Amino acid sequence: MKRRHIVIAVALAGLLSGCTSVFTGGVGTSQLGDRTADRVAAGADPGDNIIGQREHPKIVATYGGVYNHRPAEIMLARMAGKLLVAAEQPNQSLTVTILDSPEVNAFALPGGYIYVTRGILALASDEAELAAVLSHEIAHLTLRHARERSNRERTSKIVDRVISGILGADPDTDQSLARSKLSLAAFSQAQELAADRTGVLVAGAAGYDPHAAARFLSQMGRFAAFTEGNKSGDDFLSSHPSTPSRIEEAVKSARQLGAPGIGEQERERYQRAIDGLAFGPNPENGTIVGQNFIYPALKFTFAVPENYQLSNGSASVVAVAESGTALRFDSAEVPSTLSLEDYLRSGWVAGLNGDSVRSGKHNGVERVTATATTEKWFFRIAALRYEGRVYRFIFAAEKDSKQFRREFERTIDSFRRVRGEDLKKIQNFKIDIVTARQGQRAGDLSAMMAGVKRRDELFLVLNGLYPGDPLVPGQGYKIIRPE
Repeated sequence: MKRRHIVIAVALAGLLSGCTSVFTGGVGTSQLGDRTADRVAAGADPGDNIIGQREHPKIVATYGGVYNHRPAEIMLARMAGKLLVAAEQPNQSLTVTILDSPEVNAFALPGGYIYVTRGILALASDEAELAAVLSHEIAHLTLRHARERSNRERTSKIVDRVISGILGADPDTDQSLARSKLSLAAFSQAQELAADRTGVLVAGAAGYDPHAAARFLSQMGRFAAFTEGNKSGDDFLSSHPSTPSRIEEAVKSARQLGAPGIGEQERERYQRAIDGLAFGPNPENGTIVGQNFIYPALKFTFAVPENYQLSNGSASVVAVAESGTALRFDSAEVPSTLSLEDYLRSGWVAGLNGDSVRSGKHNGVERVTATATTEKWFFRIAALRYEGRVYRFIFAAEKDSKQFRREFERTIDSFRRVRGEDLKKIQNFKIDIVTARQGQRAGDLSAMMAGVKRRDELFLVLNGLYPGDPLVPGQGYKIIRPE
């Protein structure tokens, strides 16, 4: 059935042109280390700062906004300074930003901009593992990889024009396209391996366990396997593959500095810094509760039929039914002066059945519906204008039926303003550090993770444990709890 779902997802994408995500937070900057917005690091190319300052707001918006967690920010500032000295770059300025995303990701831009998600902070077990990530990104900067990637991105402007011409997408506002551009400008395998080698040596020179890089690569591979089927494909591993050969190379680099057991790990200090960190998707950016999608920040909710499985992505909400039908929900930039009917007829829908267009209102929300037909697929489409924004429901099936029509109508009819009882259904989760007592096992601590799916597996993955591994009395472990 998974193959069938993928085919339908492609059909949905093929029907429409550029969408913009509704799943973003505010734009801002988390400044860490010795840096001001207009300062240029000694010996750096002034053009790097221009590139970084230009792209920074786009990155922040694409990845859910800046996440503020003071203990983690202080830790990152301290570690970044320590690693820069070890890299013999004491005059380099850094802006390290924590992104409000559950994805396991980290990357760098020219001008000393480094980004880590709260997802990667949640997965790391100690400062040495985080140092491996930071030193890898610092290596990309010092080796000038970030500037080379930016130059390649500049050549991708022609790709932007092609996409704009065919799909009508705006490269500056379409966030799915923004992520595609990051992928187009990915580092080469040779650059990644070079950053690995340099990063391991820098982390070791800073006094951290150099073997943490290989350990964390393996850990990320386990987490990717745990989340398989729910991944957006935009995480750290998609551009930094955790292959056995790469782990082997990291081990070789670490052995140049000594056998396992050397260097600091700073597990307890790291745990104090991430204690209370938010875990999982930010509900304010939209959350799934059963068959309901609730978006508190934008004040709406809707529900899908029981036979649909909801999934919240970076640019859309998708629901798939075992019958083979599928739904995509997203938002679009539409001028307030353009009517919904004119928007629907403006050309973004392939195979639109013009006679099917119907305008109306439900739950106080203006909307227009229509059907579309392509060679292999039948679509039911709705565009709704709510609180100054336009939202789109697109249902796809191999052929029309009474059931398909009912599912479409029930879903769009359910779209309404969010209420207090809806908000009460939402759970916010956070990381809590608990100390293991004598005789306790992994299952005893994972049992504390109320409301968390697959909690036994998740507990092991988050703490770098394997089934049957004993807990160390007096040592802290990460659990996930509702706030």
